[in-house]
Amino acid sequence: MRKLLLAVLLVSLVLPGCSWIRSWGDDDPGDPAPLVDFESTLKVRKIWSTQVGDGMGKQGLSMGPFYSSGTLFAADYKGRLLSVNAENGRKNWELKTQQTFSGGPGLDDTHIYMGTIDGRVVAFDRNNGDELWNAQVSSEVLVPPVAADGIVVVRCIDGRVFGLDADNGVRVWIYDHSVPLLTLRGNANLLVRGGVVFVGYDDGSVVSLNLEDGSMLWSQSIVSPEGRTELERLADIGQQMVIVAGDLIVSSYKSHVVSLAADSGRLLWFKDISSATGIQVDRTRLAISESNGNLWLIDRRNGSTLWKQDQLSNRGLTRPAFYGKFVVAGDKEGYLHWIDSASGEFVARDRAGKKGFAAAPLTVGTTLFVLTRKGNLIAYRAGAAL
Repeated sequence: MRKLLLAVLLVSLVLPGCSWIRSWGDDDPGDPAPLVDFESTLKVRKIWSTQVGDGMGKQGLSMGPFYSSGTLFAADYKGRLLSVNAENGRKNWELKTQQTFSGGPGLDDTHIYMGTIDGRVVAFDRNNGDELWNAQVSSEVLVPPVAADGIVVVRCIDGRVFGLDADNGVRVWIYDHSVPLLTLRGNANLLVRGGVVFVGYDDGSVVSLNLEDGSMLWSQSIVSPEGRTELERLADIGQQMVIVAGDLIVSSYKSHVVSLAADSGRLLWFKDISSATGIQVDRTRLAISESNGNLWLIDRRNGSTLWKQDQLSNRGLTRPAFYGKFVVAGDKEGYLHWIDSASGEFVARDRAGKKGFAAAPLTVGTTLFVLTRKGNLIAYRAGAAL
């Protein structure tokens, strides 16, 4: 812990404004739990792989692939942007820009949107990669911009949220929200539903904004950022919030998973689980990677526990993904852990690389896609899909 505190103090001295620490895993985790032995009962096969530039670099970025209409879009931190055939891994096109990407890709029917480390939002033609417009915002963009109803919503690390015109990048509105001095590296992904924008903040709060003009509809504190030090007060909202049947489900780094009424912010239930990576949903089930490495499956209707897998402590888990009857999570050593969603028992393990993952696994139909921190985009299939 002393080494971490010293590192935090040094970062605070050299960086103006807010500082950050890495978001996956506990703040002082110790050694990863050893891999347990088990009898593999699920056959997993790599279908294809392709390289996405130089990956994520060393700045704690998390840019996962985006799937749309048979195509995967992915980027690296050095400004490379790719369109890949999701069935066979062949590249439709590849573009090397002069940008330093930090957030994205986000998509609509005609555009790809990328955020940069120097606070720019760039729109590209999704068919060929041509740059369409380039807009300045207030600071680094760490999450994919989200487009709806002609507005591109952009979250910056300084707490500001911008609404930009999707046709030309001109600013339509701005919402400002202060952020703590010290935060985790990464922001909660934006959610847009029915003309409403949901934003999770580093102080443990969630706000609801009108998509048309950026005005606030409601604000709810999920957890209070209390403690004697900035480190103890870390309360960042997890990287992925989800909406199911009118319920907004949110995690926080500081010991809370909650369900809110999306139309009002009213608290429906909460559970004491700490997660910086956020929530994955499958009908009535929620899968959550806890900051200490526990993997939970809970009932989204009331928060009751279905099972907890506690043999992956300190392995820096990604957010889980559902794959048929299984739950899959990656770890910081590059292993993919396949778990029976009915029992919570291990059924398979595969290693995609040695440096961990850029983002959570992505399931599309019978294929699971992962992007490693080194930029290797891999497609897997398992069980009956083989």
